[in-house]
This record gives sequence, structure tokens and C-alpha cells, in this order.
Amino acid sequence: MTDNSSNTKKFVTTIKPFLPTLLLSTSLSIGAILPVSAGTGQKPQLISQSGKKVEITLVTYAVTKAAYSKIIPDFVAKWKREKGQDVIIRESYGGSGSQTRAVIDGLPADVVALALAGDIKKIEQAGLIKPGWEKEAPNNSIVTRSVVALETRAGNPKNIKNWSDLTKPDVKIVTANPKTSGGAKWNFLALWGSVVKNGGNDAQALKFITNVFKNVVVLPKDARESSDAFYKKGQGDVLLNYENEVILAAQQGKTDTSYIVPPVNISIDAPVAVVDKNVDKRGNREVSEAFVKFLFTPEAQREFTKVGFRPVDPTVSKEVKNKFPYIARLYTVADIGGWSGVQKKFFADGAIFDKIQGGRR
Repeated sequence: MTDNSSNTKKFVTTIKPFLPTLLLSTSLSIGAILPVSAGTGQKPQLISQSGKKVEITLVTYAVTKAAYSKIIPDFVAKWKREKGQDVIIRESYGGSGSQTRAVIDGLPADVVALALAGDIKKIEQAGLIKPGWEKEAPNNSIVTRSVVALETRAGNPKNIKNWSDLTKPDVKIVTANPKTSGGAKWNFLALWGSVVKNGGNDAQALKFITNVFKNVVVLPKDARESSDAFYKKGQGDVLLNYENEVILAAQQGKTDTSYIVPPVNISIDAPVAVVDKNVDKRGNREVSEAFVKFLFTPEAQREFTKVGFRPVDPTVSKEVKNKFPYIARLYTVADIGGWSGVQKKFFADGAIFDKIQGGRR
């Protein structure tokens, strides 16, 4: 693997909020927003999809909560203004893999916004979403982008500059478990791609990532728990994290740390889809599809960007192009085999991740 550490000083950033701070929560008089906890076994009591009120359930992954806390009231107000209906939007947050299983097992999602297309594909394969959902929304249904950041303690005491530094014997790493977390899958693929998309081969990538995981001290179930382990419990020297999560933590005053965005990185493409079987059963397809469409508007994309996501809307991208570290070599999951290929190669039972974990025990 080629070491780019000598060229990456400009990617080491002391966290200071560069985006507008989160606005105060909007009054919910325009429509109730009720939480649903995945995996509880309890199904919410559904209201009638009548002329005056309509209800949808959004199931999404953990780190999107801050963005949706603004986007949902905006959509509710817009729908009320244009359609004269009150919208109740129920929300469920958790690890992307766990959320996927919950939906397949009966969590009544109308819209799923998950961390990776592979999770939505599983819901499709379970017969809940029709094939071709990627073409039902703009941008192939990719609603946000991010990259993987390496977050360190204040002042970067372990002198982490690039991916290769994660194998230093004195570096302790926190990353979520890719068996339950979409974010962790992205972390894993970023580590792999840092070798194979930087002049190395699979054998070198396997050796590198095996050594990285020898330094992993905790594997929480999702990105939110990883952040809590790093920020609140003081575990680890470096956290493999969504760039947007690092930015959000700084905005909320949780930490004063540093982060590095390695210049060879993966595009974290997060998709959204309507759950066809559920919306047809409940008679709320129109509002569910409208909500999905709203997520791609400049209005919603600006809210995603305020909490650190890289926008997919061209207008908003131009507005913030100088506010994110530059990526010299950005690749996608398609460049390393697509989700069906990487799932089988890395994350299926007995695949590369399990073998690496077996070597750690």
C-alpha cells in the first residue's frame, strides 16, 4: 500500500463548527412526531388515513436523527399548507442492519432511509419493496453522502495522519460492528479500499485490515454507540466515524477533538425508498412518495448539510463546496464489487470479517 501520510497534513482538521448550528426545535403543533423503537415487538396503533389526517412511519439509521428533526417539521408544514392535511410521522432510529431486520420482521415502515443500498435490497428480497426502487427517486435514490473520518483525541497525541497509522501498536481504535451497523460496513470498506484503490492488492489489504482490527478495543452495535464509547466513556485513541457525525458532535458541543479525512476515501451513499407493500396496505402512498421527493429538495438538502452530510443536490453542493476537505481519490462501493459482492466476500457468515474476528479471539 502506498502511504500518502506525507501529503495529508492539510486534511488534519481541528474541529470547530463550520456549518450553522442546529436551530431550535420547531413547534410540533403542525403534526405529532411519535417515536417507535425497533425490536420492541410492539406495533404502533395506526390512525385512519382519512381526509384530515395521514400517517407514515420513517425507519432510518441512527446518525440521521439530527437532520430529520428539522426536515420532518418542514415537510409536515408544507403538506398541511398544500394539502390541508395533518401528517403524523413516526420515527424509528437504530443500526442500519438492525433496522433492516426489524422491517422484514414486521416493523411497519412506509419509508426506509438506511445506511447502504444492500440493506434496502434485503427488504426488496423479502417482498416488501418492488424491484427498481432506485429509479423511483432522484439521484438513483441516494439522498446523502459522506466519507469516513478518523477522529482523534484533542491535539492528535498519537499523530494519526492516514489509514496506515491505524496499525501502530499503541493505537486503540473504536469502530462499530459491521454485522449490525451500516456505518461499520462503510468503515471496513474504506479500510480495504485504502489499499486496493491505492496501488495494493487483496492480500495486502487483508494483512492491513487484520492488523487494524487487532487494535480495535470495542465493537458497538451502531455508529451512535461508537460515538458514545469514544466521547462519553473515553474509550480508544481514534474513532472511525462518519464525517457528518464528527461535525455534528462538534456542533452540539460534545467534544473538542481533531479529525482527519484521508484523501483516498469511499463515498458513503445512503439511499431512501418507499416500502411498497406497506404503503399500499395502509393507503398512504401519496404522502410517503411526497416525503421521499421532499428529501431531495434544496430545502431538505441544506438541513442535511447543516449537520455535516455532503449534499447530493447540485445547487447546495456548490454552496458548500469549500466547507468540506477535498478527496483526491473518491471511489464507490460499485468500484469494489457492489453490495452483493462485498456482502458475500466480507460480511456473510464465515467470510473475511468473521475470519478476522476469529483471529482476534
